[in-house]
Amino acid sequence: MAGAAGGLIFGYDLGISVRASVSLGDVSVQLPWQVQHFIPTNDHNRNTLRQRHQLLDGQNKRRLGMARELGTRRSPCSDNPGGILFPLDTPNSLVERGMEDEAKTLLKRIRGVDDVEAEFTDMLQARNEARLVENPWRNLVTRRCYRPQLAMSILIPFFQQFTGINVIMFYAPVLFKTLGFGGSASLMSSVITGIVNMFATGVSIYGCDRWGRRSLFLEGGIQMLIFQVAIAALIGSKFGVTGNVTEIPTSFASVVVACICVYVAGFAWSWGPLGWLYPSEIFPLEIRSAAQSVVVAVNMLSTFVVGQFFLSMLCAMKYGLFIFFAFFVVVMTLFCYFFMPETKNIPIEEMTQVWRNHWFWKRFMNDPNDPVNMVIGMSRLDDKA
Repeated sequence: MAGAAGGLIFGYDLGISVRASVSLGDVSVQLPWQVQHFIPTNDHNRNTLRQRHQLLDGQNKRRLGMARELGTRRSPCSDNPGGILFPLDTPNSLVERGMEDEAKTLLKRIRGVDDVEAEFTDMLQARNEARLVENPWRNLVTRRCYRPQLAMSILIPFFQQFTGINVIMFYAPVLFKTLGFGGSASLMSSVITGIVNMFATGVSIYGCDRWGRRSLFLEGGIQMLIFQVAIAALIGSKFGVTGNVTEIPTSFASVVVACICVYVAGFAWSWGPLGWLYPSEIFPLEIRSAAQSVVVAVNMLSTFVVGQFFLSMLCAMKYGLFIFFAFFVVVMTLFCYFFMPETKNIPIEEMTQVWRNHWFWKRFMNDPNDPVNMVIGMSRLDDKA
């Protein structure tokens, strides 16, 4: 959580420098990948979401002033060399290096119980499957059995950024000032949306293991769609396509801010945290590092595209910009409904079976070169022998 908080404080969302962006990209790949090895299935979900909560807390603190913001970004960077020079072993990393006794001892210490045979056996089996894969990048891209993971690693981070959330979070002061708020009022409005973002993430922490990921994804998508359309209607009715309004009534401004806050809350307990949690639960060991790298790369590329073109699109499309992003919310909600299986309480080692049982993705899971199919075939030969 400290690493996650430091990441956002020194410039995660704004990308203040190439070095910071590259450094954070590496941390973004490694942090979820390593943390998930330490945390049991249920606790891992909450821990991943708590990382986002820490990030948002840092984000809100940064809104208090640019000078203070740039100063506070220096200290978290000093945490990175310690993590690089003294990385922690995980049970999976020890198993991968053949240190099975040490891995089992560490697993017992992490779980706090002596009976870890079932989980340790799953790790050994996953290790055996992973060793059959020689090139994770090539296999992720070319093998049919990894089509579900490849699709998710690209589309989930893409959809996460094209909800339009960064239009609000990156340019909230500019947006509110464009709507007619004063300078200080626009800054305060952005602080309010940031606070809503932070606390709404707590709903996801509480509910992801109670209601499931799909429920939160779908509810959040519907909520964002409704209030994006409402914001577009309000702005369109007041500003039209000219944007020439001399006075903004307080009641109108309050309604706009309220709609934006509800929209932000919908993102904060669905696609915001779950856009990071869900991918960390579906990648098998043999392609996990490559697939997680794709997630981070697509996420940051999409963030860059939105950040670069938002102001031009706002000038050209006016209130239609919210309709533009609402279209993507519709697409991603339908994608979630039809193509994203539930992962609640399902260990990573068992996700392959989930894809095999899915109505669409099962057609890609009969590849004889699939490492899992190869292991199953070898097991059957051993049984016959």
